[in-house]
Amino acid sequence: MRTLPLLPAALVAVLALSATTTACGDGGGVGGTPPDRTFSGSWSVVSLTVDGRKLTAPDAARLTLEPGQGGREAEATGNYGCNGFTAAVVFEAGSAITVRPGASTDMACADMRFETEFARLFQGRLTVHEQPDTVTLKTAAGDEISLTTKPRTPKAPLVDTVWTVDSLLGGGTASSLPAEAAGRARFTVAADGSASGNLGCNRFSAKATVEGNRLTFGTLTTTRMACEGGAGEVERALTGLFGSGPLDWRIQGDALTLTASGGGDGGDGGAKGITAKAGSATG
Repeated sequence: MRTLPLLPAALVAVLALSATTTACGDGGGVGGTPPDRTFSGSWSVVSLTVDGRKLTAPDAARLTLEPGQGGREAEATGNYGCNGFTAAVVFEAGSAITVRPGASTDMACADMRFETEFARLFQGRLTVHEQPDTVTLKTAAGDEISLTTKPRTPKAPLVDTVWTVDSLLGGGTASSLPAEAAGRARFTVAADGSASGNLGCNRFSAKATVEGNRLTFGTLTTTRMACEGGAGEVERALTGLFGSGPLDWRIQGDALTLTASGGGDGGDGGAKGITAKAGSATG
């Protein structure tokens, strides 16, 4: 990522503005339409696709294009998810643009992988594929930047939301829940410091403490049904994870990721982490 250690005051103001601008791009057009007349305005970044793997964008990731007077060039400002940036853009015939990176801020960021990949993809020649409300920028290697004009889904709150577990994390992979536990494994952290839910088979309750981005469950009290097969495996994984100590939590939109702090394995055969989707609020 190119950085300039000392940026002019005007540029700093532009970069700061790009971090807070809401999505309101033109978004019209159809595939194959030359981008010099349609691809402009402000866009939220939805995701990156790198080597076939999808990276979900942080809430702050966005891109704004302001065409120049000639109609074939534009100034791009945006946010990689944490750091602001500028770039020069030239519109080409055949639904393509060429991007020349400019300056960027240089803060230490929590999700540096997304920052680095966004900066790497948003340069050089990109083909532009437009649909109503969405644009996909594609590199020669087939990697993609997905953009939208639609408002981002507001983050669901950790507390007083029903979280339905949809995958177990471990060994660098995410595994979907077996059919016996899918839709059943869920939990809620209440504002009074209690937690309750279903481990995939048995119901549970416990005390819960939230401190910053750490969530800690107390001793679990459960019903005592015999649980076999896939439901039993999920129950053992969640019991081990919830009882392993402080867990790191992160929410993007309606998706929660909960992982053992410090990269632990969840203890007692537990998963390293889980992902869950928000359901209805309980409050």
